[in-house]
Amino acid sequence: MDNTPKEIGFALAKVSTEQFAIIEDAYTNDGNISLGTNIRFGSDADNKMIAVFALFTFQCNEKAFLIIEAGCHFNVREDAWEKMLDTENNSLTAPQGFMQHMTVLTIGTTRGVLHAKTENTPFNQFVLPTINVSEIIQQDSIFKF
Repeated sequence: MDNTPKEIGFALAKVSTEQFAIIEDAYTNDGNISLGTNIRFGSDADNKMIAVFALFTFQCNEKAFLIIEAGCHFNVREDAWEKMLDTENNSLTAPQGFMQHMTVLTIGTTRGVLHAKTENTPFNQFVLPTINVSEIIQQDSIFKF
C-alpha cells in the first residue's frame, strides 16, 4: 500500500550558493560552448528537510569557464514527513513528482543566482536553459538515515 501523501506540504527555508566561479582565461568568443548539469539531493531527518543542489558548468572547448551551484533547502510539513518515513528501515521515500517539483524550483533559483552574479559582466549572456527534469528524476528518492 502506498502511504505517501498525494500533496506534500513544504516551504523553502533557505537558498545557498554552494559554488560560483568565473575562469576568464578558459573562455574565448569563438570557442565551442557546452553545459554540464548535475543534480544531487540531501536530507536532514532532525529538521525534516530535503535539499536539492543544482550544479552547472559552462565549458569552452572542454574547459570550465563558468561554474554555479545553488541549493534549495525545503522544510517538509511534519504530517507529510511522517507518511514518507519508514522507521523500520530508517529511511524516507520522497515521491518522484515531489522531487521533480523541488528540482524545478532549485533550477529556477540557480538561474536567478547566476544572473545576479554575472550581471554587468560579459558572462551574463550565459543563461541556464529550460531542463526537462522528468528525464533526470525517473523514480522516487530514498534517503537513508
